[in-house]
Amino acid sequence: MTRSMTKIETELREAAGKNAAGRLRRSGRVPAVVYGGGAPPLAVAVDPRQIAPVILSEAGHTAVLTLEAPGHDPVRVMVRAWQTDPVYGRLLHVDFVRVAADTRVRLKIPIHVTGEAKGVKVQGGIFEFVLREVEVECLPDAIPESITADVTELTIGRNLRVAHLPVSQEIKVLTDPDRVVAHVVALKAEEEKPAAEMAEPAPAEPELIRKPRAEAAGEEESAEGTKEKKS
Repeated sequence: MTRSMTKIETELREAAGKNAAGRLRRSGRVPAVVYGGGAPPLAVAVDPRQIAPVILSEAGHTAVLTLEAPGHDPVRVMVRAWQTDPVYGRLLHVDFVRVAADTRVRLKIPIHVTGEAKGVKVQGGIFEFVLREVEVECLPDAIPESITADVTELTIGRNLRVAHLPVSQEIKVLTDPDRVVAHVVALKAEEEKPAAEMAEPAPAEPELIRKPRAEAAGEEESAEGTKEKKS
């Protein structure tokens, strides 16, 4: 599924520097720069309420936008980078890069899965989502929002690989086709301990110390002799 084009209205800004940027932010705008595409950089200001939802979306880095600035033709751009306040999370600055309709771009696209794997539903296995994005190359108009794969037929031991992802012929997948995207693994049963290890050891009985017969007999004779003397 290809994404719809989002339009962003901008204003030209002439002043530069930290003070000018601070005044711009206090007025409710965010400083931004448009560069690339063989044209000189263009300093603009954008409304954070327009651009923030794009940046915060799953496909923020892959969204193709149309910037409109007074006195300039609309230009297609992609968000290259942005800066936010580390404490309050407010948007502070945005960098846009121009993209041409006839120039292929490289970018990473998120992977989504749908369906419940048979290996989980029927066989009691565990579904593991290993790879959540792939790198692709395509024209800006062919950039998909995401790539969705059905995992219903996955059973224990079967893999969904990059080569199995459903993509249009307009898109060239650059990620290794043999990389595993998702699979179902068997639930590992906890090994049972041997009965000898499981049984608690019985309390040790006190050891009886037995004396040699000769020594014991000598003590008995000595005891009898003592009795005779006393008598």
